[in-house]
Amino acid sequence: MGLPQALENWRLPAGITLLTLLVGLLGDHGRVVLRFDRPAIEAGEAWRLVSGHFTHLGWSHWALNIAGLLLSWYLVGRAFGTRGWLLVIVASIAAIDLGFWFAMPGLNWYVGLSGMLHGLIAAGAIGSWPSRRLEAALIGGFVVFKLAYEIVAGPVPGSASAAGGNVITEAHLFGAIGGVLAALALRISVKD
Repeated sequence: MGLPQALENWRLPAGITLLTLLVGLLGDHGRVVLRFDRPAIEAGEAWRLVSGHFTHLGWSHWALNIAGLLLSWYLVGRAFGTRGWLLVIVASIAAIDLGFWFAMPGLNWYVGLSGMLHGLIAAGAIGSWPSRRLEAALIGGFVVFKLAYEIVAGPVPGSASAAGGNVITEAHLFGAIGGVLAALALRISVKD
């Protein structure tokens, strides 16, 4: 793989990084206007179903999520093409939003990429399986272990203070479910 092709593979995470950076530059007002906000969505502000996933509590939260994005992409970014990854992103966001809406009616607002990141890494483990079985099994096992830990014990120690606010671990589970479903759909469509 030549350098231009290697850089092309990084266009999607670069775009996500730039988008979240621009949203972050809007400051506190932008954060309030763009976050997932149940009462505002009920009032017709449907864009929040998407924009909230690209909005952050602050710069430390942003930096943690971007570091997670870059690490995830490094590990599994070759598992799908751009269209496949876009499907994974859409499925992860949709699963998170549906999970929040129907399973967590008391959740009023949310921001962050972490749920979508769990969808990316879970989908990437499935997509990497044919060519890199050991790596895919280790990555998939880690995701399952982390999600199980969060279900039983709550957020990973130190994550709330590092992010600068509460960690909604259910977003990780819902995002992973969306990523797995998208990856399975992609695997089935490739076999047809």
